[in-house]
Amino acid sequence: MKVYRTDEIRNVVLLGHGGSGKTSLAEAMAYVSGATNRMGKISDANTISDFDKEEQKRKFSISTTLLPVEWEKAKINVLDTPGYFDFVGEVEEAVSAADAAVIVVSGKAGVQVGTEKAWQMCDKYNLPRMVYVTEMDVDDASFREVVQELTDRYGKVIAPHFQPIRENEKLVGYVNVIKNAGRRYTGIGEREECEIPDYCKPNLEIYREKLLEAVAETSDEFMERYFAGEEFSVEEIRAAMRTEVMDGSIVPVSMGSNIQAQGVANLLSDIVRFFPSPANRECAGINRKTNEIFEANYEFSKAKSAYVFKTMVDPFIGKYSFLKVCSGVLKGEDVLYNADSDTEEKLGKIYTMVGNKPVEVTEMFAGDIGAIAKLSSTKTGDTLSAKGTPVLYGRTEYSKPYTYMKYICKNKGDEDKVSQALQKMMAEDVTLKAVNDSENRQTLLYGMGDQHLDIAASKLAARYKCEISLDTPKVAFRETIKKKSDVDTKYKKQSGGHGQYGHVKMTFEPSGDLETPFVFAETVVGGAVPKNYFPAVEKGLQDSVVKGPLAGYPVVGVKATLYDGSYHPVDSSEMAFKTATVQAFKKGFMEAAPVLLEPIASLKVTVPDDYTGDVMGDLNKRRGRVLGMNPIAGGRQVIEADIPMTGLFGYCTVLRSMTGGRGTYEYEFSRYEQAPSDIQEAEVAKRAAESD
Repeated sequence: MKVYRTDEIRNVVLLGHGGSGKTSLAEAMAYVSGATNRMGKISDANTISDFDKEEQKRKFSISTTLLPVEWEKAKINVLDTPGYFDFVGEVEEAVSAADAAVIVVSGKAGVQVGTEKAWQMCDKYNLPRMVYVTEMDVDDASFREVVQELTDRYGKVIAPHFQPIRENEKLVGYVNVIKNAGRRYTGIGEREECEIPDYCKPNLEIYREKLLEAVAETSDEFMERYFAGEEFSVEEIRAAMRTEVMDGSIVPVSMGSNIQAQGVANLLSDIVRFFPSPANRECAGINRKTNEIFEANYEFSKAKSAYVFKTMVDPFIGKYSFLKVCSGVLKGEDVLYNADSDTEEKLGKIYTMVGNKPVEVTEMFAGDIGAIAKLSSTKTGDTLSAKGTPVLYGRTEYSKPYTYMKYICKNKGDEDKVSQALQKMMAEDVTLKAVNDSENRQTLLYGMGDQHLDIAASKLAARYKCEISLDTPKVAFRETIKKKSDVDTKYKKQSGGHGQYGHVKMTFEPSGDLETPFVFAETVVGGAVPKNYFPAVEKGLQDSVVKGPLAGYPVVGVKATLYDGSYHPVDSSEMAFKTATVQAFKKGFMEAAPVLLEPIASLKVTVPDDYTGDVMGDLNKRRGRVLGMNPIAGGRQVIEADIPMTGLFGYCTVLRSMTGGRGTYEYEFSRYEQAPSDIQEAEVAKRAAESD
């Protein structure tokens, strides 16, 4: 592939609901542009984008794929993203590197939750956008209804500039609203002029009026001409649209059929015509040497710098770091400095990736997207720059994973193998996290949802040949006491030779501090227990609080006081006093009204207004306490609640199903509270059964 200048590049991300047609659109773009000579199908598992075995098996995208296409003397870097919410991290990576977005909407399903989320993401990153309506070759698809839905939701920014011509429920051509002319498809990417059918004219008038109104608003001169009834030329309309698309005051809507590759050529032309090149976008970092702002702005004349937005780790083709050049021109012989890891990296060869196939390029201008193989110290979010000008760009904010499961290796001895494989997968997927919970002797896997975790387990088996099973994790309960107890324990052992003798009298009571396992005090008088045995008593307490007598959970909030006892001048030893203390603790703890404490999380649930009643009802069922509601922009509410950690298992799936995927949540550990008696009884019985 030839080298393109900054002004000839368009970085476009495809966003939309799962199943709306993003991958098949990317495939059609590659085919129409001549990047491939045959069009793959998702059903045949032969598309460029979905190259991963998991994607082919499940028939949907799991990770973001880069697909560069050449069109009208420009290079379009197409970033195809997953539509399912469990893979939002991949979408966030792609959006951070894109300069514009095409929101793909199914003409059959219309505006869906994924459409709304795509729009919100464009708002968040200030991305110019277009809407592309797919499946116009399907019987019950309706362009008019989709446009109406979009207009009802987003207002007058929606500006359709193509309209389908359908005959016998088939897409046969289109009306160009800008030119006010009909076109009939004659072949792939080919069309000829035709008359505008009468049934198209009522909607055409509406669409054209909307478009001209939007154009008129770009200047006073245009506004005067509009009211005077003057016509605008095609060039004037397009120039005005480009300005308005870039500042977000117009969102053009086009349509087509991915399967027939119809409407795709128009879309590619629109991308080149209306979307900004990186030269029209801003980009700034911090110069680590001077602590001043480094205005990169994708200028090729400035010092070299690049931001790594994604990592691909493939067992067969190795590790590739995807980067966007922020300034300068990258070449293979460059040695760049990684300010994040304080290391130097030799680039070697520079590639553009076509799916999972690397295509070598000699250099990459500012604004371009490509990949470098085998960068040893570089990970997602790092900045590479010239050592003389060490730059650091702000890291992308990724969604935090809150769904977690316990994982167990199916084969003994695979622990290290699984751990290494997970490290590679976490390098690739920023929203996957493995945590060792030593307290409960379990390893946890965090992800964006149940499906995300299932696929991670499936990838481990397929890619790295190590199997894990996912299970409900143990909750980190605690044990404490509510009353005071007084115990007298003697440990005596005589079996020939040196005996064992330790005798302690102790009280146990609540310390009032649930952060600390125990507090030890002694009030021994008259040397009943010599001072040199006090550390042994304390050690006995330390060993005892690790696994409480009630259900085997760590103990907190106990004050233990040694007030009396006795010793034997020959047989007493540290071991004997430690053992006596352990026995005293067990007895004293169980006599002091032992209780289980359960972890409580502070939960925030963000949902549209319509769902607040259902969500609050569900939280009550989970023993949650709703503390309040705060309205935020976009007709949404943030519900704040305290909820036991046990109530959060499976919450991700339930919330999505309850809110149609519109609800999100986050939580953090808050404190411990006494568990209700039924929960305590069930947990004690469960742990007793496990130990049998």
